[in-house]
Amino acid sequence: MTIYFHSFVHSFFLGFIALFPVVNPIGTAFIVNPYFSELSSRERRRVVKKVSLFAFSICVVTLFTGHWVLELFGLSVAIIQLAGGIMICKIGWEFLSSDKSDKPEKKSTDAGEENKTNSVDDKLFYPITFPMTTGAGTIAVLFTLSAHAEATDLTQYFLNTGALLASILVICVLIFIFFVNASRFINFVGSRNEKIINRLMAFLIFCVGLQIATEGIFQLIKTQP
Repeated sequence: MTIYFHSFVHSFFLGFIALFPVVNPIGTAFIVNPYFSELSSRERRRVVKKVSLFAFSICVVTLFTGHWVLELFGLSVAIIQLAGGIMICKIGWEFLSSDKSDKPEKKSTDAGEENKTNSVDDKLFYPITFPMTTGAGTIAVLFTLSAHAEATDLTQYFLNTGALLASILVICVLIFIFFVNASRFINFVGSRNEKIINRLMAFLIFCVGLQIATEGIFQLIKTQP
């Protein structure tokens, strides 16, 4: 029993530590906050709850079908890491090199609250959930974690998978918390500091993508005869 408990805790922290910097709920909250800026507190909680559910669904589906997808298309985890890392680097570089904030188009003052909500609803899955919150980097990490969860012992497999599901759930709870409270934190730090934080987070996103891509390259080199 103690061995299984330690295995569960180890898999949980492995999943959490691997997913947190890629999902980056703190930095992503600043990036997507402009989409929610015109919503009331109640509507903001409603749409953020949907984003969290979408993110959880993407992660769970990827976790359970990742192995089959790799076999279906004849792909390796290293290739997914390399491609996902490149995509994350691209997103980070675009945020670093852009002088304009990625804000949605503003509606006219005559537009009602319903029009604002509908406009945001159309963007909840794409691009807010995918690829801004759970993108290619997240999918690459989940493919890797699903491969690590494989075990000949059925009990060990269920423990590993349950631990990864728990880590995904915690990440999605953090997404909800930070997305809902992003405006309060931005108002606290001020607009100038907000720009600094956004640039810093963009740099960290670029670094995370570079690390994922580099690990993919090393794995490809190791597998070469």
